[in-house]
Amino acid sequence: MSHGPRVTLRTLSVRDFRNLARLDLRIPAEGAVLIGDNGQGKTNLLEAIYYLHLLRSVRGARDQDVVRFGAPAFHVAARMEGATHAEISAGFERHGKRKRVKLDGVEPTRLSDALGALPCVLFSPADVELVAGAPSARRRYLDILLALSSRPYLIALQRYRHALAQRNAALRDAQKGGASDARVAVWEAPLAEHGAVLWLERVTWVAEVAAQFAEACSQIGEQGVVMMRHASSLEPRSLDVSDVRSALAAGLEQRRALDVRRCLTHTGPHRDDLVVTLDGRELRAFGSAGQQRTAAIALRFLESETLRVRLGAAPMLLLDDPFAELDVRRATRILELLAERQMGQTLLTVPRESDIPAALTQLVRWRIVAGVVREDGSLEGAA
Repeated sequence: MSHGPRVTLRTLSVRDFRNLARLDLRIPAEGAVLIGDNGQGKTNLLEAIYYLHLLRSVRGARDQDVVRFGAPAFHVAARMEGATHAEISAGFERHGKRKRVKLDGVEPTRLSDALGALPCVLFSPADVELVAGAPSARRRYLDILLALSSRPYLIALQRYRHALAQRNAALRDAQKGGASDARVAVWEAPLAEHGAVLWLERVTWVAEVAAQFAEACSQIGEQGVVMMRHASSLEPRSLDVSDVRSALAAGLEQRRALDVRRCLTHTGPHRDDLVVTLDGRELRAFGSAGQQRTAAIALRFLESETLRVRLGAAPMLLLDDPFAELDVRRATRILELLAERQMGQTLLTVPRESDIPAALTQLVRWRIVAGVVREDGSLEGAA
């Protein structure tokens, strides 16, 4: 593994997060392998760590649904090295539905200030949805990656979503006869302003990494030509932000009557897609499960590399049994590629010791049963 600059999780404390009642772990510098049967809490532990990156469940669950059954709240805290902050904690109380986050012991002015405080990338079998799923899965991938590595993108995304919700509400009122065209139109300027930032950052990022994506797919083992492109109905005269803003504003105005009839905004980056093709055909519709999984792993490569470059340190790698449906050759090649790209501290989950790839057999091995982690023969997580 590379020993270049990287984020290292040193300690992790978990209280009442899903089935994890109480965990206090010291994480080895290189990482660890967590071994356990399905349903014992392997994925829950990775989710708890990733919560400190995204400040919400990576599986889309509401905070109240993440609290362990019968408990009043959950709490996750970590100490790390190589990141902007040395400590982060996050918790949620059922009563009052309040989320609290602290960075180095202090609550940030805005919750968004703590996003990405523990940089990490999660690889899991569910990633195939990035390629095989609906466009919303790929937009979410872009939004999370770019928002956590670009402050201007995060700000624009928050403001765009607010304006979009307001315009859609005005559209519903207008369709019922309770709002005028003007109440709809007033939200088009902020949509165009902030949407232009989102559109440009997406287009720029895709252009920068498209060749890396194709190369990664080839190196993993895909024999066909895999490509990706940003698909949008928007056609600005140039990539100047003013031209993109003007094109968005014009599109919103032209489709306003249609939007009123359907109570939905049809123009903007919230309708775009990240299209992945294999030999010119959409991989989503025509690729095999193995080809789709290869492309999804390549997308996670790009995420890890983008965070490493923009943050100046390799993020943690959370590998949730990612090689379950891959042959040994491809799994080995994936780990080799991660190592070549300055592989970060790694936490791997597998159901059996025999599932540990050769490249990671040197990692410390833990076992998890019913949310309790046994580390080097000791019991971590006992009440």
